[in-house]
Amino acid sequence: MALAYHKKLDESTEFAIWKIEESPEELYAQLQLREHEEKVLEGLNNGKRNLHWLSTRVLLRQLLNTDEYIDCQVDEHGKPFLPHSPYHISFSHSFDYAAVIISKDKPVGIDVEIIKNKIERVARKFLISEEIAFIDQDNKIEHLYICWCAKEAIYKLQGRRNVSFKDNIRLQPFAYHESGSFRATLEADQECKTFDVFFERFENYMIGYVAGCTETPHLSAIATPLSNAE
Repeated sequence: MALAYHKKLDESTEFAIWKIEESPEELYAQLQLREHEEKVLEGLNNGKRNLHWLSTRVLLRQLLNTDEYIDCQVDEHGKPFLPHSPYHISFSHSFDYAAVIISKDKPVGIDVEIIKNKIERVARKFLISEEIAFIDQDNKIEHLYICWCAKEAIYKLQGRRNVSFKDNIRLQPFAYHESGSFRATLEADQECKTFDVFFERFENYMIGYVAGCTETPHLSAIATPLSNAE
């Protein structure tokens, strides 16, 4: 398993991308799994799902730099967490790569996706018309993948299944570049959270990630009361 990319965002937050080159047996040999984890692994189909599950756990071990057992659990919404550690974590994987982001002091989310033309067919399922309008037509596929990765990273950070990419997550207009950042908001549970979303292209993949939120006002504080409206 080769470290393909590593980035430290601040003193407590970092992420890494690994190229999966080992067999499931080679990855398994690097882990210390308990009975409940063995059952999860047994329930996965052989092939990529198996490799992705194993590789994210091996990469987590590398980022935490420990030989001790890591109790990595998944909550009722499918969000991974470490009950006996201060670290917030998020996993992603796509084809031959696995990605993990960790932070000691803030919730995090990451997404990595291989770039394929098929995203154009589903763009209107996760973007509203105002978001479609700012897509760069000369770099349409890549720009759409940035938008997808951004919404997926925010979705993973907040960790609840009742959030719609199209209805609850809004992207502020941004120009296409191979790397950069922009603002996005999540409106759910009577709150509106604002995030700085970062993205960068890596080979034929797009990476999007978020770490913490910029502000979290209540929706009632955002709306203008009718009695004060002009």
